Amino acid sequence: MAKKVPFINKEALENIVEQFPTPFHLYDEAGIRRTARLLNQAFAWNEGFKEYFAVKATPNPYILQILREEGCGADCSSYTELLMSDAVGFKEHEVMFSSNATPAEDFVLAKKQGVIINLDDFTHIDFLEKVAGLPETICCRYNPGGHFTIENNIMDNPGEAKYGMTHEQILEAYSILKAKGVKHFGMHAFLASNTVTNEYYPELARILFNVAVEIKEKTGVELEFINLSGGVGIAYKPEQQENDILAIGGGVRKVYEEVLVPAGMGKVKIFSELGRFMLAPNGALVTKAIHQKHTHKEYIGCDACAANLMRPAIYGSYHHITVMGKENAPCDHKYDVTGGLCENSDKFAIDRMLPEVEIGDLLYIHDTGAHGFAMGYNYNGKLRSAEILLQEDGSAKMIRRAETPKDYFATFDNGDFAVALDKAIADAEA
Repeated sequence: MAKKVPFINKEALENIVEQFPTPFHLYDEAGIRRTARLLNQAFAWNEGFKEYFAVKATPNPYILQILREEGCGADCSSYTELLMSDAVGFKEHEVMFSSNATPAEDFVLAKKQGVIINLDDFTHIDFLEKVAGLPETICCRYNPGGHFTIENNIMDNPGEAKYGMTHEQILEAYSILKAKGVKHFGMHAFLASNTVTNEYYPELARILFNVAVEIKEKTGVELEFINLSGGVGIAYKPEQQENDILAIGGGVRKVYEEVLVPAGMGKVKIFSELGRFMLAPNGALVTKAIHQKHTHKEYIGCDACAANLMRPAIYGSYHHITVMGKENAPCDHKYDVTGGLCENSDKFAIDRMLPEVEIGDLLYIHDTGAHGFAMGYNYNGKLRSAEILLQEDGSAKMIRRAETPKDYFATFDNGDFAVALDKAIADAEA
């Protein structure tokens, strides 16, 4: 079994905990920059390649700014994500807007900002034209249906996914959009999530490249860019083999030269949206053991809960746990590692073999940099934690403060209880 190692040692983490109480999400600036540079290297063969980081994965302007400095764009899916990306400095075609069941106001803002709009559904052509007007550049999202397989292994089930247009719909969509005056076109598809194989992107690329050639032949529309979207995952489990992004980029290049170049489409730009790959390993949830419970099982109770990291509770997802300072101790104790929500699913680990955990130990929960904080919620009145950036010089910077009860009650400010709630807070803090 391979070993997962935290990107920070115990002493340095304890220094951060002295400044910022647990729980918090911690991000590694050096790791983020290193990953971005490696991705750009993997696709340097394609002139015009751009990573559009999936804002939904880690919606924090400080993180987005780091990625912008590394040449990335932003993939947005909502009104507020568009606002955040604009505030960071992403402008016009540095932003890809991909949404579904999209409200009119979202399309209006996307059109106003001049970002690339990715249409999820055939009916959105008329809807967008009605509410905002059609821009000169449009992308369409493709869903081939059925199962997506690699070497007879089913990777995912696009036919059950709510995203994208059918083969017949997308051909008609490009014809209609061309007739309505759209001048520049792209295509997008998302067929599988969190794949841990170097073959996913090349196989996805082959599907999309062949469709792109067909679109050119049947509609006269020549795509200027193809967005391979997300799906390149990470090895959450120590025994898994990590994706090799350089091999993945080389695999896409091979298919590009086999399919697009002979069709006279050798200038098509390749885009990606790799939120998980970019950020997950470069973030961790740091929590403290605050209780032990000895009943039918052995439990470690933490000051974090599913409100800080939902994936284990809702998906049964594995996140590796390191007990800081005990990295080399034998894993000879079996625990359920839990939070304090009134939900039995609120467990970061079940029957996990760990070193003996003592009250006050810091637990480092790996690979939470994407879809970690972002999926948090306020069940049981739990408050979202802070986000901390471990900067390249080793210092720590708070890039989002922890929520307070006042934040939780803020949306009652127009009602009868506003004053009473403020008084309750003041009394509690007195």
